[in-house]
Amino acid sequence: MIKLAVTGCYGRMGQRITELAANDKDFKIVALIESPNRTDVPATLHGISISRDINAIQGADVLIDFTLPDPTMNDLAACLKHGVRMVIGTTGLSDDQRGVIRNASEKIAIVQSTNMSIGVNVVFGLLKQMASVLKGYGVAITETHHIHKKDAPSGTAKTMAEVIEGVTGKAISDIASIREGEVIGYHKVRFEGSVDTIEISHNAKTRDMFAEGALAAAKFLAIKNKGFFNMQEVLGL
Repeated sequence: MIKLAVTGCYGRMGQRITELAANDKDFKIVALIESPNRTDVPATLHGISISRDINAIQGADVLIDFTLPDPTMNDLAACLKHGVRMVIGTTGLSDDQRGVIRNASEKIAIVQSTNMSIGVNVVFGLLKQMASVLKGYGVAITETHHIHKKDAPSGTAKTMAEVIEGVTGKAISDIASIREGEVIGYHKVRFEGSVDTIEISHNAKTRDMFAEGALAAAKFLAIKNKGFFNMQEVLGL
């Protein structure tokens, strides 16, 4: 049984991860952590006490973190201190922060991805294939999210661009970000040619798709001692 810790446990993603993990026989939740700055957090969630101290992760096998860049870096330091593996779903990380995460993976096992969804990672693979065949096509990316999302473009849109750029060698500057309502996540990539237009899109229906991917990543890490991994490797794609 995997001893799991979840930080940001009362956020949108944290609540879904906690709910699914609580009903998965492969996990035992040993720590739930929230920011001391939040005043709306109850004392317990699913009968488990919520701590305001990140050191509560001591003794856990894996920490799942969907928070914000600065808290994530603090959580990473605690994982290094206590030897806890880490699944990072936080977006908006700077190049320097990603470098720190890479360095930390020399001591602990880490899965870091801009999108934990199985479906989205399949799309990443399709985009790589499309970019290799549709040479000479213009590429435009549109992403839509809820009004609460802090970063723009989304991490997923950036990864889509990086996948295509890695094949074509051409930078993609046409990325449109829309923030409206409570949209969980909608991404569309358009390949524009002289004879046709081809589009591929992904629409997130519930946050469970991200939570399920994060738990799959936690199971993947449970047998790893150190190293840096992405969701493509977790899913064997």
